Amino acid sequence: MAKRVAVIGAGVSGLSSIKCCLDEDLEPTCFERSNDIGGLWKFTETSKDGMTRVYRSLVTNVCKEMSCYSDFPFQEDYPNYMNHGKFWNYLQEFAEHFDLLKYIRFRTTVCSVRKRPDFSETGQWDVVTETEGKWDQAVFDAVMVCTGHFLSPHLPLESFPGIHKFKGQILHSQEYRSPEGFQGKRVLVIGLGNTGGDVAVELSRTAAQVLLSTRTGTWVVYRCSNGGYPHNMVITRRYLHFMAQVLPSCVRNWIQERQLNKRFNHENYGLSITKGEKPKFIVNDELPTCILCGTVTMKTSVKEFTETSAFFEDGTVEENIDVVVLTTGYTFSFPFLEEPLKSLCTKKIFLYKQVFPSNLERATLAVIGLISLQGSILSGTELQARWATRVFKGLCKIPPSQKLMAEATKKEQLIERRVMKDISKDKLEYIAYMDDIAACIGTKPSVPYLFLKDPKLAWEVFFGPCTPYQYRLMGPGKWDGARNAILTQWDRTLKPLKTRIVSDSTKPTSTSHYLKVWGAPILLTCLLLICKSPFFEVGARISSYLKSIWGGRI
Repeated sequence: MAKRVAVIGAGVSGLSSIKCCLDEDLEPTCFERSNDIGGLWKFTETSKDGMTRVYRSLVTNVCKEMSCYSDFPFQEDYPNYMNHGKFWNYLQEFAEHFDLLKYIRFRTTVCSVRKRPDFSETGQWDVVTETEGKWDQAVFDAVMVCTGHFLSPHLPLESFPGIHKFKGQILHSQEYRSPEGFQGKRVLVIGLGNTGGDVAVELSRTAAQVLLSTRTGTWVVYRCSNGGYPHNMVITRRYLHFMAQVLPSCVRNWIQERQLNKRFNHENYGLSITKGEKPKFIVNDELPTCILCGTVTMKTSVKEFTETSAFFEDGTVEENIDVVVLTTGYTFSFPFLEEPLKSLCTKKIFLYKQVFPSNLERATLAVIGLISLQGSILSGTELQARWATRVFKGLCKIPPSQKLMAEATKKEQLIERRVMKDISKDKLEYIAYMDDIAACIGTKPSVPYLFLKDPKLAWEVFFGPCTPYQYRLMGPGKWDGARNAILTQWDRTLKPLKTRIVSDSTKPTSTSHYLKVWGAPILLTCLLLICKSPFFEVGARISSYLKSIWGGRI
């Protein structure tokens, strides 16, 4: 009899969890409190339902080839970066292709998830749900929590003295949908993450003035990289990851700063990272231009509010402010879980590899999608789900709960004593995390093996973009289409761009052509120079001497 799995949420991570359950012959039942799939990607005009949704103008900041399900590429005519509508269409296509919708119970809220009395033996859970006033209880062998970390707005009002005196409008970015209603107003946006940058830029087109307050500063990255290629595909490569591990951190940081300051000097634009703060990055193509044109003014952190003004840490004052938009992030919580599991799951340090709570004697509950990656969250959640479902089946093992709790508790104590830095809130390095989870499953691509078996594919895997298809090349869940998906990923990248083809016989010869023509002669010349070098002559003399001693046996 197949094990029954409760999947909570039908967003990006919930859909991948349903499919991964089916791939492992498990029986999923997904509970979704709204009336449709997609989670925050399902746009609504208002936020009255209390759910976090995308704003109308949102465009993805990870390109399509880096942010797709590993066995379901985007259609080739989809743009590389797309609006929320097209991305939601992709999720719908994915759900329909793998027939996932029939496993979802819409308008159903999960009220409680509790261990059964015999949990230590069975690992089973009692799940209580409510659907339009009707209550239900069922027993499940495992639970996958896919509610994400955009659940409750974080409103640190206590950090802003005098804000309760402020007579203007105060809202969190969760409530923001469009720039209508902000015409002619002076708006203060607090917080400079991806959302803060987007909201400031969009409001600058209609508001009288936009002030953007940041405590730490940020590096601004463009979607379009050198040569016009998607930024993610240019920087997320295995050979670059390898070089980053080898180079000293000071050298890496120096190279990174030089590259990021090439387009514009961040210090001149008021965006440079505050001394002592950790580097952070946002994706925004227009913010520097808005600052250059004066429609967005950068400000330091707010010190105090009055009825109509804001005082800043640098001593400046901005008066006649009409609206304050807080883009201060979210807090994640699990109201349906019981203590101490409820509190433990909010501390990432107690989640083994960001997935399994350390205190469970039976690993039958997994938190999927509660990660911050320097890359695609979708790809990360899918790999988490693949791993979790194999753990549920007993095909993959994790360390005993006693060991995990001891290690996590020790880390927490060291952090409290400031002996160790708390990195649980930092964004994880994409390739390192993906490879770590893939190694647990047995799907991490072996580059040396591929170079022996399939050099063309190995070249793309090591030197090309680390796209999700790489984790379908071998091991459990291997997909026969993975090789072709990797070899054609640039075709799908360029296809939506080539809407106007111009024949030009004077087109300069490509670099690859020169490499093909001159590569072999240059390599041969280098070998000849090495052979004639003093080092080579010394080596030859040593070899002759050894041969004379051993009678030519070497």
